[in-house]
Amino acid sequence: MDRILIVDDDIALAEMLREYLEQDGFAVDLANDGAACFDHAPEGQDLIVLDVMLPRLSGFDVLKRLRQRSDVPVIMLTARDDDVDRIVGFEIGADDYVPKPVNPRELVGRIRAVLRRVNGGTAKAVADLQVGGVRLNPTARTAWRGENRLDLTSAEFSLLEHMLRNAGRIIPRDELSTAAFGRHQAAGADRNVDTLVSKVRRKLDAVTDDADQPIKTIRNVGYLYALPLS
Repeated sequence: MDRILIVDDDIALAEMLREYLEQDGFAVDLANDGAACFDHAPEGQDLIVLDVMLPRLSGFDVLKRLRQRSDVPVIMLTARDDDVDRIVGFEIGADDYVPKPVNPRELVGRIRAVLRRVNGGTAKAVADLQVGGVRLNPTARTAWRGENRLDLTSAEFSLLEHMLRNAGRIIPRDELSTAAFGRHQAAGADRNVDTLVSKVRRKLDAVTDDADQPIKTIRNVGYLYALPLS
């Protein structure tokens, strides 16, 4: 199991990212400021997700100290749309950059890509996720219903994956919005989720003669991915 350290002073974001990473089979530690990063033996981590804007020590200062003692892979998070930040980060040893607001599924993909690079092109296998007749592979981001491949966009795949991981539980629209689009959504996010769910339903129905639709609408709340009866 790969161990990931998330260093970010946005506690809600860090907790959300931990939830997603743990669902994907990672062990996760959290630090909420730059100095606290070094309380978690960063040299022993498999990868560090490091925010640029941190109290006590900036992300750049943390990275400089890390590179004096360790080559642990580091993915920087930045809310600033500035090429200079990226250039400076890469020059002092960052392995990748992910902009904020963060799409958790994109971050998981970036983490796996960096780990593959540092491990010589190999990565730990991730089991397929299956509920009833629908199956998906989180690493390859491919999905099937029965023997039929589903042609899903990135947001559709992320939404379906979150539903399968939470099958049998009512999922509020704002939670699905986070899963599909990222953490922060503008006004109209509920409508965007409804549209996305409709597209996923159509694609599930298009590949089978089975009349059963597993995605159920829970009025005024959200959606439920129904568990199979048998």
